[in-house]
Amino acid sequence: MSKIVQILDVKGINRAITRIAHEITEKNKGAKDVILIGIKTRGVPLANRLAEKIKEIEDLNVPVSIIDITFYRDDLQKLESTPKVKPTEIDYDIDNKTVILVDDVLFTGRTVRAALDAVIDLGRPSKVQLAVLIDRGHRELPIRADFVGKNVPTSKDELVKVKLDEVDNDNLVVIENK
Repeated sequence: MSKIVQILDVKGINRAITRIAHEITEKNKGAKDVILIGIKTRGVPLANRLAEKIKEIEDLNVPVSIIDITFYRDDLQKLESTPKVKPTEIDYDIDNKTVILVDDVLFTGRTVRAALDAVIDLGRPSKVQLAVLIDRGHRELPIRADFVGKNVPTSKDELVKVKLDEVDNDNLVVIENK
């Protein structure tokens, strides 16, 4: 039987998003040239929630886009089934903008590397930053988040699962044993 430990509830997730939104506006001296790009799947609702919080703080609508990194994965040939590609929806010019990639969990860094490759194929931002709800460690690549909701030390035998209303009809973060 798998042991499950809840590490964030809906209030904890909301506090983390509020803190990240404040850190984004502080580090970038506002949000004028900021574009949030959510990495499919749960990075997208997190990016939308961050945009809403930044709107409350700065009274500024921050553009939100969606990126699918399926074809940029370094393990694409190892997948057993045909991947389901979801559309990348970047309707904004990212040249000379601050692009903030948003994802739910930072683990090995491979998803972020793929997202960076995808972003660079779309334009030349002035800088790229990373916002994650959970940083669980165990990097395989030299990648770190600029904005972290919660650092959660884990073993490699554990899974961190983020559930968001927009995708899972729930709001919580749990750790469970594989």
